[in-house]
Amino acid sequence: MSIFLQAYHSLLVWQKADDFVTEVYKTVLSFPKEELFGVISQLRRAALSIALNIVEGHARGSQKEFVRFLIIARASNRECAYILEFCKKVGYLKNEQYENLENKRRLSEYFIQKTIDKFTPKTTISTSNLKPPPTP
Repeated sequence: MSIFLQAYHSLLVWQKADDFVTEVYKTVLSFPKEELFGVISQLRRAALSIALNIVEGHARGSQKEFVRFLIIARASNRECAYILEFCKKVGYLKNEQYENLENKRRLSEYFIQKTIDKFTPKTTISTSNLKPPPTP
């Protein structure tokens, strides 16, 4: 069965992105209220963008378009990596919260890259050092 005939909910790459964005939305509730239009908004938008780009790329119905949107999702994922580092540095995230979010983010990135690789086996982007995060 073609991946494009399946609902996006069945895609593991989307499920991992959805897990991450859901955890982001729960976690930022404890951030300072003065960050509502700052880092909270930016992190929420970047995290949500990961899942949204997977859904939109899948809906386009072609491998080329799906890969293009997966690459955008991967970039949003990397944006989240820095925002999480920043939030930890300024004390908005405790170590445990950071590790939880970072593991979910890395797992999402891993599945995005694996899906890109599946559709573009001769990709110029090396994934040799990209490994799934350890299971807690």
